[in-house]
Amino acid sequence: MSDQRIDLSPSGPPDSILPAEPEAARALEAALASSDDDLRSAVGAVVARWPRYVDAWARLGELSTEPIESYAYFRIGYHRGLDALRASGWRGTGYVRWKHETNRGFLRALLGLRAAALLIEEHDEVERIGEFLKQLDPELEF
Repeated sequence: MSDQRIDLSPSGPPDSILPAEPEAARALEAALASSDDDLRSAVGAVVARWPRYVDAWARLGELSTEPIESYAYFRIGYHRGLDALRASGWRGTGYVRWKHETNRGFLRALLGLRAAALLIEEHDEVERIGEFLKQLDPELEF
């Protein structure tokens, strides 16, 4: 047994909130309003301009019709999200809740990655991501 003491506040672990990226968010919103014919290329242009913007990667994953391609987009979004969380002070514990608008891209990438993993029958990944999502936001339904 470890001698390290763990203190939790009465309300539980703290919430982590990713910083806002207003310019990228506005560009993504405009891209998502594009016609169906231009939608994927418009979102791709947002990813190209702001490659660290997690929600753009998640949306690109949602727009893909190929399971492996969407899996790759979601995985990039997930890893970019982890990088952003760590840069914001998250150390692998604590909540990252959907109720905070700026966290939704990261959670959307994780939800999409889980769905894509299910499509390609990567069942251990589905289970691992499901557990991670429960830890990040116990109120999130998926």
